[in-house]
Amino acid sequence: MDSSRSLMLIGVGALLAIVVIGALVLPSYLNQPSPAPAKQEKIRLIYATAGDVNMLALMQNLIAPMYENKTPNVMINTIHTGPGESGSRLIFEKLKVAKEAGKACWDIDVAVVHQIFMSWALPENLLLPYAKNASTWKFVTSHHAFNALGTPMEGYGIPLFHSQIAIAYNTKYVKNPPKSYAELVEWVRQNPGKFGYNGVKGGMSGVGFVVGWVYWKTGEFERLTKGPYDEALKGKIEAALQELKEFNKNVRITAGNVGTLDMLAREEIWMGPVWVDMFYTWMNEGKIPEHIRLFIPEPGLPGQPMYLVIPAKACNVKESIKLIEFITSPEVQAKVIVEKYNWYPGIDGTYVMDKVSEKAKQRLFGDITPDVLKRLGRPFPLSRYLTDITSSYERIVG
Repeated sequence: MDSSRSLMLIGVGALLAIVVIGALVLPSYLNQPSPAPAKQEKIRLIYATAGDVNMLALMQNLIAPMYENKTPNVMINTIHTGPGESGSRLIFEKLKVAKEAGKACWDIDVAVVHQIFMSWALPENLLLPYAKNASTWKFVTSHHAFNALGTPMEGYGIPLFHSQIAIAYNTKYVKNPPKSYAELVEWVRQNPGKFGYNGVKGGMSGVGFVVGWVYWKTGEFERLTKGPYDEALKGKIEAALQELKEFNKNVRITAGNVGTLDMLAREEIWMGPVWVDMFYTWMNEGKIPEHIRLFIPEPGLPGQPMYLVIPAKACNVKESIKLIEFITSPEVQAKVIVEKYNWYPGIDGTYVMDKVSEKAKQRLFGDITPDVLKRLGRPFPLSRYLTDITSSYERIVG
């Protein structure tokens, strides 16, 4: 056999071998499962909230599950910094440290803060003016969205909710509640010992009543809430509190927010200032009878919001705005803020009314309508004036 024929036979043999091996291997290869497509990495939003533990529960138990179900590519991690001014202070300090460290992307995407926070954060340029770009800004009408204790803040935050002080009264004994502070003074004179509040200790419902008195007696609501601070107003504040000292001779001093509600429930008093959300929570729990109702006297009582803000260098601005749009939508404001938590909505209540159940509507808006809230719901004064009022109260009224 010559060499060319040998080479040809070798080539044919090799080809047959390849065909045989392929026939054996190819079916098993084709039967292998295809590699799974790579999972899309979720966007992680860091949501920091000051406030009591109910603020933590609001996000973890209600809003986050709702939003993550609607937006599966987003995961929300909630940080709780604690109640009161100190909780907001921790958020402020965390943002300030991030700015001073020169970080390109800060560790918080969305924060919920108290009013005082704005006076710290805005001068330091720690916040993004996102609010007017949010689709829900058109629902915002509250003066709280434009001014926070004297700090102009338009565009830097949207109220999450509004917590309001009102006067509760027992309809068994009070058939025609006073319409104003002036009428209240006369009612208390005729019914000594049947009005109660906690002074300026143990809760802000009493502080709010005192602030409302000062607004009424001084006639300086605009200056006290918008500033600038003028120490000369202390004289008017002290004169108003001298008259409050006389008023207090016919009232009961209660043991804080809860103490006022407890004395109302026991009928030890027939009237007193309360936080609306606390009042209705007690009523839902059967701790206070349904024949106790609410009103706001002229010229009004203070309340306070908490704000949804976005840090100046949040890592996920677009998704943060979408989350805030969800929270401040009329639907979520109705079903969560109003129905679950008994707060007034952060957006204008007229956009929420048709989405609230009849039971919740009658409960929260039956006595205090959105129009009444808009007209008589007042902000607290500038922080320095509030200090003047509370310290002067303790010195003069005692």
